[in-house]
Amino acid sequence: MTATTTTTIRPGAPVPTLTPQQAGERAHAVLAEVERAVVGKRGALELVMLGVLAGGHVLIEDLPGLGKTLLARSFATVLGLDFSRIQFTPDLLPSDVSGAPFYDQRTGEMVFRPGPVFTHLLLADEINRTPPKTQAALLEAMAEAQVSVDGVTRRLPSPFVVIATDNPIEYEGTYTLPEAQLDRFLLRVRMGYLPVADEAAMLRARLDRSAPEAVLAAVSDPAEVLAMRDSLERVEIDDDLVDYIVALIDASRKHAQIQVGASPRGGLALVQLARARAVMAGRDYVVPEDVKAVAVPALAHRISLRPELWVRRISADDVIAGLVDTVPTPRTTPRANPAPAVPAPSPASA
Repeated sequence: MTATTTTTIRPGAPVPTLTPQQAGERAHAVLAEVERAVVGKRGALELVMLGVLAGGHVLIEDLPGLGKTLLARSFATVLGLDFSRIQFTPDLLPSDVSGAPFYDQRTGEMVFRPGPVFTHLLLADEINRTPPKTQAALLEAMAEAQVSVDGVTRRLPSPFVVIATDNPIEYEGTYTLPEAQLDRFLLRVRMGYLPVADEAAMLRARLDRSAPEAVLAAVSDPAEVLAMRDSLERVEIDDDLVDYIVALIDASRKHAQIQVGASPRGGLALVQLARARAVMAGRDYVVPEDVKAVAVPALAHRISLRPELWVRRISADDVIAGLVDTVPTPRTTPRANPAPAVPAPSPASA
C-alpha cells in the first residue's frame, strides 16, 4: 500500500466557477496529459474522466497488464489529487481500509489513525481478492463520502473518488463483488488490448524516454475538480430525455433475458454521465447521443442476467446495447441560448 500527497482544500476556501464550456476545456487538458502515460486508450480515459466529472466511482474490469493501475495513478497526478493505493488481499481487514483507534501511551488516550480511504483518489487494486467483509468497508465511503468507526462519523476529503480494478478471468482466491457494491460504481470501464500500431508506439516511447514511466504534470487541483463537477448543474436536460432515460431503466426491468433490472441509481448515473459528456463536447445541453454513449458503461454492471445466458455467452453489455437499439429515441432540438459567460479561472486555479 502506497500513498502520495499533494495539495488539499482548506475548509471554507472559495471554489472557482466554470461554465460547462470552460470545464470541458479543462477536462480535455487533463486527458491530453494523461495520454502521455496511457497511450492508445482514449475511449477508456474519456469514460474515467466522465466518472470524475459526474462525481462517481469507476470500476475498471479487464485482463492483467493493460495499464489499469497506471491509469488511476496518472489521473491522480494530473488532477492534482491526494492519492492512496490499497492492494486488496484475502487477509486484509476492514480497519486496514477505514482506519482504527489505537492507544497512545504518551497521552493515555485512544487516538484514531485514519486509513488510506482518507484521500482524494483511492485506488482499490484487485478489489475482488478480499472477502466481502472488507469489501463492505468501502460501502459507506463510496455512498456518503464518510467513515463511521466506534460510533464516530468522519467526513472524507472532497472530492473523493474510488477507482477499483477487477480481474475477470481468475476465480481461485477471489470473491465476486455483490450487487450492492457494484451499484455504488457509477460506471464500469474495460480497456482491452492496444492496436498493433499503438502497442509498437508505446514500446518505442518507452525506449526513447529511458525511464519506466512518463513523468506527468499536475494541470488541475481539488478546487478546480469541484468546479468542473459544479458546472454539470448548469447543463440542461429536456423532459423528453428524462422520459427516455426512465424508459431505458424500465425496459431493463421487463426484459426477458434480465433477472434483476437497473435500480433508480442507474437512472441518476445516466443523467449525470450524459451531462458530463455534454460538458466534454462543449455543450450546456444534453442530446440523445449523450445518453446512448454512456448507457452500457452505466447500466451493464447493474443488471443480473438469467443463469442460462451464461451458457450462450450473452453478456450484460450485449443486452443493454440491444435495449438502446430498441427503445425509441426522442427527437430533441438543441437549445440556441448559450450559458451566461463566466470569467475564466485565475492562473492559480487552472
